Amino acid sequence: MSRIQHTMSALAAKGQRALIPYITAGFPQPDITPSLMHHMVQGGADIIELGVPFSDPMADGPVIQQAGEQALRDGIGMTQVLAMVSSFRQTDDSTPVVLMGYANPIERYDLSHGKDAFVRDAKAAGVDGVLVVDYPPEECEAFAAALRAQDMDLIFLLAPTSTDARMALVGQLATGYVYYVSLKGVTGAGHLDTDAVAQMLPRIRKHISIPVGVGFGIRDADTACAVGAQADAVVIGSKIIQIAQTSPKDEVGTHVQAFLSGIKTALNTLGPR
Repeated sequence: MSRIQHTMSALAAKGQRALIPYITAGFPQPDITPSLMHHMVQGGADIIELGVPFSDPMADGPVIQQAGEQALRDGIGMTQVLAMVSSFRQTDDSTPVVLMGYANPIERYDLSHGKDAFVRDAKAAGVDGVLVVDYPPEECEAFAAALRAQDMDLIFLLAPTSTDARMALVGQLATGYVYYVSLKGVTGAGHLDTDAVAQMLPRIRKHISIPVGVGFGIRDADTACAVGAQADAVVIGSKIIQIAQTSPKDEVGTHVQAFLSGIKTALNTLGPR
């Protein structure tokens, strides 16, 4: 059982939702990420999604895209991201870490370091799951199998436009959790329709037996709880990036921790789903 599966099972047994915050690796300073990850855990993060910077992201809104561009300018690539996870693992061997990004950095890493080097080195660094926005399920059965062989999970996105056939295919390959994108558009959008989420999740669960997390457009405790009333996990990204960007350099971690603590406290007031 992977760390992600263990964490999700333990939370479900307590009737709690997982809080999954996202940050871009190497932002807002290239050396801050391991420390910031620890602050996130102290604030209540159950799983951390760590964004791998990429020059041409298709799903990132302006906030996360700008964070990625800055990280790239500061020299952050896959090698540096894996080193950050390894550093985090020196003092935290229980919090799951998911790398979220695009196919290009993974494939470039394998070209530079040898066939299947990414899976090998991600496992060695302490990565628990991978979410690749532009890997459709039809084309990554071998990648999913390679990750499963190392007790890592391949996490897929579903969207309001996903067909039943696509959900069924994802249900065959996905492990850990499925990430439902709650709206049409990019990260950071502010028009979350919680009623639409509530209507969509039962349809997803007809095809998906693993936990379902919901993200995009969640910015505060109220929207987190509205989503958490239906979902197994709540994912928050752009708001955290904004907090990190606007905080004094030596207070980034404490500000992010305080924000997440409020969200986690609110989520824990929800009863069993």
